[in-house]
Amino acid sequence: MYANRSYVDGEGAIGRSATRQDRNDREKGEGRMGVIGWDGRMRLPARLSRLRRRTSAISAEVATSELLSAVPEPVVPPPLRTPRPAAWWIVPAALLVGGAASGVAWWLLSTLPPLPTSAEEATARQGAIQTALALAAGIGAAITLMLAFRRQRHQEHAAHVTAYLTERNARLAEQVAEHNRQDATERRVTELYTKAVEQLGHTTAAVRLGGLYALERLAQDNPDHRQTIVNVICAYLRMPYTPPSDSAQQGSVHAVLRATVAGVSTPATGHDPHEERQVRLTAQRILVDHSHDNRTPEQREMELAGPRFWEGMRIDLNGATLIDLDLTGCHLTDAQFGEAIFEGDFRINGVAFEGGVRFDGATFKKSAWFENITFRGNANFGWVAFRGSAWFTKAVFMSDVNFTQATFARNASFAKATFMKRASFFLATFTQEVRFGGATFTGDANFSRATFMKGVWFSGEPSKGIAGARIIPGAVFKRNAEFGEATFARDVRFRGVTFEGIVWFGKATFAQAPRFEDVRIVRPDGEHVWPVNWVLVRREDGSGLLQESNAEPPPSPIAAAEDK
Repeated sequence: MYANRSYVDGEGAIGRSATRQDRNDREKGEGRMGVIGWDGRMRLPARLSRLRRRTSAISAEVATSELLSAVPEPVVPPPLRTPRPAAWWIVPAALLVGGAASGVAWWLLSTLPPLPTSAEEATARQGAIQTALALAAGIGAAITLMLAFRRQRHQEHAAHVTAYLTERNARLAEQVAEHNRQDATERRVTELYTKAVEQLGHTTAAVRLGGLYALERLAQDNPDHRQTIVNVICAYLRMPYTPPSDSAQQGSVHAVLRATVAGVSTPATGHDPHEERQVRLTAQRILVDHSHDNRTPEQREMELAGPRFWEGMRIDLNGATLIDLDLTGCHLTDAQFGEAIFEGDFRINGVAFEGGVRFDGATFKKSAWFENITFRGNANFGWVAFRGSAWFTKAVFMSDVNFTQATFARNASFAKATFMKRASFFLATFTQEVRFGGATFTGDANFSRATFMKGVWFSGEPSKGIAGARIIPGAVFKRNAEFGEATFARDVRFRGVTFEGIVWFGKATFAQAPRFEDVRIVRPDGEHVWPVNWVLVRREDGSGLLQESNAEPPPSPIAAAEDK
């Protein structure tokens, strides 16, 4: 009666007992499951068509096995073996009961003493047989109890496995549903992204503006795609563009705005420069708005960023034409502006760059403001053309900075700037005045072959020239300072400057006599090279002091203190 009991196999599937013939047929069938044709479809023999449904279910379970492998599994119930045929325990049980009854009866009857009467002997034999049968009944009851316990335990295990499979199937359904949602989301994002990128190439300015705003919204709602969308916007700004002249721009600005709102474009070939200016300003605004981070450096470690801030943004604007770009207050991981053209003023005050920054070969047509900026990585300003004023007041360069062959056409200021590693101004040209008052050069400073056409101040001076204001200290050079073959065409002031390393003015040219008032030399024994007519005099505290060769030596500070 147990031949058709439910059982649980090693893989957690519930079925019925299989006979030897069924197993043989199944093994033979598995060897003839079919082959995969050139079209990738499975071809099955006709006699195995009844297994199609089961094969489909197994295929679905295999297809989703990767989803289940990523989810921590609960405790898996122990696999139960397939129940054996009932004969294996019925025959031994019957033999045990029969043997026990026969053995007890034989033992009781063989040890039965002789009785005086036949009636008493018959009664004794009957009692022995009853005792043997009672023992057999007890053994049968024990076997029945064991079988009932086994059945109960089997049912509990089956219920446990059923619950486990139900839970697993529920999790699997959730995983599949989540996967389908993610897949649908990715398809929707891809469609929107493709459509927005196509709009950027449209000839109508209004359509291009719509594409930019669509990309912005897409990036705001999908953080994983933000950098890709930023790359697309940067690539658009890198496309060739020639801004209109100021006179033409003033005469058509209102017409451009009306055409942009109405979605009308000029019939001329290519993009109208006035309309394109509005599109590019919008692209710049998107980048600027989402790179603003109002948190302080301390708050960035404790607080989360705002929803509008796209953290970790990297921008590549090499060769781009940028119009009145203002990155004040932005926080960028990496920025590339090599050979870019900055139309109008450029402001980048209070910005922190986490990675390297490139401005090499860039052209700033008007003023450039780099005040209170922090460069954590290398900063490259080689071959930059500053046609307007350049302001690096209180800038911090934490890594190497390069101004090789940079050209400063107007005034420049590096007042209170900090150069923590090597600073190179090799072959730089300063057409107007430049100030380094209060600057600190922690690494080597290289001004070799630099040209200073107007005044250059490394000295301390009143703040912004206001009478009674506090004095800005002179520059401090903590390592070597190289001025070899530099050209100073006008005033040169080093008042209050401190040189802690080697100083080299070999072959430097001075159109006017330089000023070295109160210059302090920490290492007077170093291999210094000073301008002509200037000599180093050792002071009482062991430091050195520069003075002109025909001037009287300065009084000893100890003697001056005693006289006072």
